[in-house]
Amino acid sequence: MDDRLDADLSSLRIDRNDRPPSSGRALRWVVGLLIAAALAFAAWRIGAPMLEARLFKTEVGVTEIAMVSPAQAQVQLTSAGYVVPQVEVDVSSKLVGRVDKATVREGSRVAQGQVLFELDASDQRTQVASAQARVASARARAATARAQLAEIAQQVEREKKLVASGAIASATVDDLVARARSLAEQVNAADADVAASQAEVTALSVNLTNTTIRAPIDGTVVAKPLQAGDVVTPGVPMAKIADFRSIVVETDVPESRLHLVTKGGPCEVVLDAYPDRRWRGEVVDTSPQLNRAKATATVKVRFLDRDDTVLPEMAARVSFLDAPLDQAKMKEPPKRIVPGSAVADRAGAKVVFTFDAGQVRMVPVVLGPRFGDGFELVEGPPPGTKVVSDPPPSLGDGQAIKEKGT
Repeated sequence: MDDRLDADLSSLRIDRNDRPPSSGRALRWVVGLLIAAALAFAAWRIGAPMLEARLFKTEVGVTEIAMVSPAQAQVQLTSAGYVVPQVEVDVSSKLVGRVDKATVREGSRVAQGQVLFELDASDQRTQVASAQARVASARARAATARAQLAEIAQQVEREKKLVASGAIASATVDDLVARARSLAEQVNAADADVAASQAEVTALSVNLTNTTIRAPIDGTVVAKPLQAGDVVTPGVPMAKIADFRSIVVETDVPESRLHLVTKGGPCEVVLDAYPDRRWRGEVVDTSPQLNRAKATATVKVRFLDRDDTVLPEMAARVSFLDAPLDQAKMKEPPKRIVPGSAVADRAGAKVVFTFDAGQVRMVPVVLGPRFGDGFELVEGPPPGTKVVSDPPPSLGDGQAIKEKGT
């Protein structure tokens, strides 16, 4: 009985040393598939956004690095514009000719009446000399006609005496009187020829004078003038002169903000060329008509303390203030501020992403103290640089982007 029970139990025992060889390989395949699936999932979660960013333009928000003045608390309105001289003249010739001599160059300061150019005047001198010769000839003819008239007048007087004594007939006197009238008309004609020739000399002399080109105003030559040997024609500019004393900043102000601008109101002007400097200004004029397409008016702001570093066509930012700047605030330098939303952490460093031809460039920055919602920028891009706001973690250097709403 016990032997039979032992045999039955032995038949139910599993022999672990007699495992089919295919079961181990199947287990390894299952484990490998699970690992591959996990790696694929991780690659999809991490790599897909990066691949998408490389293949498609990421849409991002945009903000800007600003230069904030110590007078920011007094600012009612800020607007961008350009430095523009109000008195500007194109110098041109009244004649067709060739420049014989040029006395100025770009940047030269000139006074009103100063000689700028001399044209080749050989043709004009020849024409004046020829006209003067015609004047002399007309005067000679007039003198001859007067002499003949005087001679006939004497004969008339003598013949009248003979007619009175009955020595000759009166017909002879009548003939002499008629001839005297004819000679008098010849004298008048000769005098007219003299006047016409003299007028021609005057006109040609004016043309001769016009070969010397003079400065019409005091100012500075702001464009490259013509040089000796250049051919000129009437109406074609030879040089451009601007009066820097008339320089103002012209800036467009939205129609809805015009109530913040008053004539004579104080302003602060900052030039893009010198972001660390400030100039005092005041409103001098507002355009009499608005630009309907842009819904703006042009406001002109003059400098109260302009120096020679302020040049035409410079870009400027005008801050319209509610009170004039005091000397203490004028001495304080403006601060370069980067919005806090534009600052990102990459590899333990602070960076911002700037625009560069449709791509972003990762630029390291050094931040100073917090200023409002941003930071004072100690080292980094210049003011006015557009930077990405709230850059996504997947954003990288050289990535193609587009601005939201474009």
